[in-house]
Amino acid sequence: MDPGNKRARFDKPENWTSSINGKSVMDNWNASLNGKSIMPYNMAAVRGPIPNGPMHQRPLIALLDGRDCSVEMPILKDVATVAFCDAQSTQEIHEKVLNEAVGALMWHTITLNKEDLEKFKSLRVIVRIGSGHDNIDAKAAGELGIAVCNVPGYGVEEVADSTMCLILNLYRRTYWLANMVREGKKINGPEQLREAAQGSARIRGDTLGIVGLGRVGTAVALRAKIFGFNVIFYDPYLTDGIEKALGITRVYTLQDLLFQSDCVTLHCNLNEHNHHLINDYTIKQMRPGAFLINTARGGLVDELALAAALKEGRIRAAALDVHESEPFSMANSVLKDCPNLICTPHSAFYSDQSVSELREMAAGEIRRAIIGRIPESLRNCVNKEYFQSSKQISFL
Repeated sequence: MDPGNKRARFDKPENWTSSINGKSVMDNWNASLNGKSIMPYNMAAVRGPIPNGPMHQRPLIALLDGRDCSVEMPILKDVATVAFCDAQSTQEIHEKVLNEAVGALMWHTITLNKEDLEKFKSLRVIVRIGSGHDNIDAKAAGELGIAVCNVPGYGVEEVADSTMCLILNLYRRTYWLANMVREGKKINGPEQLREAAQGSARIRGDTLGIVGLGRVGTAVALRAKIFGFNVIFYDPYLTDGIEKALGITRVYTLQDLLFQSDCVTLHCNLNEHNHHLINDYTIKQMRPGAFLINTARGGLVDELALAAALKEGRIRAAALDVHESEPFSMANSVLKDCPNLICTPHSAFYSDQSVSELREMAAGEIRRAIIGRIPESLRNCVNKEYFQSSKQISFL
């Protein structure tokens, strides 16, 4: 197979010695698509014989926008064939996957709108490897009989720790001071130090405003209190009383939070109601010289409005781990000439431990779909309200 062919990337184990129907598995590599051999990721292309019944083809599960299936294979190898596509769009997904895949795993680098979803002829479940699922049209998927799932409980500590890291960098200007030293700039005397560190601020006594008090927002609140922040939050979906348990203050409008906060950090999902939650209008409601952090979803912030606010000094500094367009390129962004800005590549969730746990949980959800019924067997189906009950299925 041409390794440069992005439309049909399947992997094959090195020392494959098992057999199917009396033939070596190597003899079963002869299936082809458009003249190119197909290499399933798993150890057997078909299910073994069922008593008093015919052979059953294994369901095909595709990792749409990645190529490493090493964590998923031990969980799925006995019930499915797993293939990877390493695609950036549905145009790069092989026709076999579009026609035959009944399940899909996907990260955040590919988008599936209604038109994209309609290209899949057999798809019944999509598991987003992560918590946010705004890159999937869940309503359209449900109406097409495709369940959409996410993994909401992973990486809470990592995102909260990353958020605090960014907050500390903005307050103490560590990122910029370290770059000065790396670039060879010498600080001689208090005047030069004052010039280099101008904008540094004391944390204790400042007010941190948290938009969205879910798992991550709560973890950030607990960490921020230790540093001496006065913590307030806005979350219209929570019942009263959580603020008492956490020892923080609740406000009931976004405007109140923005007006009271020295630093605003976003920890809410992205939906049709809060796209560009931070825009030119809401930025003007923030305290002059406030800080802004976003480790949630890129579409929450109007980057054009943020760029103007940074250049005008209305926002003292900002840190973004997520962006309106991803993969993010500073060179092609409206933010490229902005001062006092830290951008990271959607990495706040990452640690070796968290990603392993995340992938295991995503593969487990796919497994439940294969051996159970959709959507009843799924733990984190986000589009049940749109799912047509008449299209409930089981794979086995």
